Amino acid sequence: MIRDRGRIKWTAMMLPEHVQFLRDWAKEDTYDAEREIDEQQLELMNETISRAMEFNSPVAITHYRNRQYELVIGKIHYCDELGKKLHVVDRFGEIHRIQISSMADVREVEDRPVG
Repeated sequence: MIRDRGRIKWTAMMLPEHVQFLRDWAKEDTYDAEREIDEQQLELMNETISRAMEFNSPVAITHYRNRQYELVIGKIHYCDELGKKLHVVDRFGEIHRIQISSMADVREVEDRPVG
């Protein structure tokens, strides 16, 4: 029976720079590609944001940041049209400044109390 030690066998013959390069390369495979948004979806997102601001209802915003998609749930405090950012306050009081161009999806969510 052949006992193969797998990765241990090969890393001894590699330079530390090569090992680091392979780890970085494997990490890059987990990155998400930014999706293009069509006009219809952009219009639906705009309506949802307007309705959420008018009625002060919470929204779930999916946006692209640091090569990953992140989800922020909170209420829209205001829209900075000059900087093209939404200021969202989550249920813990933390402020998130989200670029409008990086948003992928906006949905209304139910308002539930914490605890």
